[in-house]
Amino acid sequence: MAAVVGIQELRRPAVCTLQTLAVAACYFAAGRLGLLRQLVVGGAVVTPIWPPTGVAVACLLLFGLRIWPGIALGALLVVMSISSVQPAVIGTLVGNTAAPVCAYYLLRKVGFRTDLARLRDGFALVFLAALTATLISATAGAGLLVLTGKLATDGFWLVWSAWWAGDAMGVLIVTPVLLVLYGAHRRRRALRWKEAVGLALVACALVPFAARSSVSLLFLVYPLLIWAALRFQLAGSMLCALFVSVMATIAATDRVGPFARLTGVEVMIKLQAFNGAMALTALLLSAVITEQLNTRRSVEQACQELVEVLEHLTAGENPHGRPPVEADDRH
Repeated sequence: MAAVVGIQELRRPAVCTLQTLAVAACYFAAGRLGLLRQLVVGGAVVTPIWPPTGVAVACLLLFGLRIWPGIALGALLVVMSISSVQPAVIGTLVGNTAAPVCAYYLLRKVGFRTDLARLRDGFALVFLAALTATLISATAGAGLLVLTGKLATDGFWLVWSAWWAGDAMGVLIVTPVLLVLYGAHRRRRALRWKEAVGLALVACALVPFAARSSVSLLFLVYPLLIWAALRFQLAGSMLCALFVSVMATIAATDRVGPFARLTGVEVMIKLQAFNGAMALTALLLSAVITEQLNTRRSVEQACQELVEVLEHLTAGENPHGRPPVEADDRH
């Protein structure tokens, strides 16, 4: 017995170390993907969507606070891949680590559930994790650019808003997708494969066309999101939102379609407004639908249990199926 306990105690640090390294690797990979598409805003290079922040928040929610060193290590690796490590970079690393940790604490404080099956969970992810916690990383990053002389003081708010929007989009779009994928193995539901394939084909044809059309047809993606949310709830709507966001970001950085002939600031505003509205619609709509479906299932289950209880009571009063004998009043 003591040997088994000793082995378990040795496994815990090893598992924690492997999880930390895996989180660092995922953070680094997401960072490299995010750097593929960049915009110049206010004299600084920013990313419209910063996926590592979403990866960090999802990993903290799934594995706990113990993997925060993996986030810091991943952020360091991303910085090392694009520039030399300088003392000022430490502040950026602290901000990029503190923001997901703050999001984790805020979400745990309000009883956040990773299945996102309640509307309150969707609101918490949007307003606490995506919009509030990311203020830390944006302030640290833009502030250090000003302090080191790489950014003029009058450009602080423009770069800060672009930085904040990129981090917020990472949480709003990437985190729900990762939570859905992680929980997929625990939910065994009958999938509508034919309809799912049809939805995927329509999305692959419609979304690139709408994102690159000069007529500005991005609004056509909303019926697609509604279809995905109604039929496939969070998994369908957020995967669809991720694909739409990627296609829109590619079109924006290529300056084609509705983003042609716009300045860097105008591209950033238009892209982030679209991505934010689209992701918010997909997340909250799917949360409402899932909550209503769960409520209906609970009511149906309660009704079924009530019927079974009544059947048992009836069987107990009349076990042989004969009509009850009336009492004789004569003596």
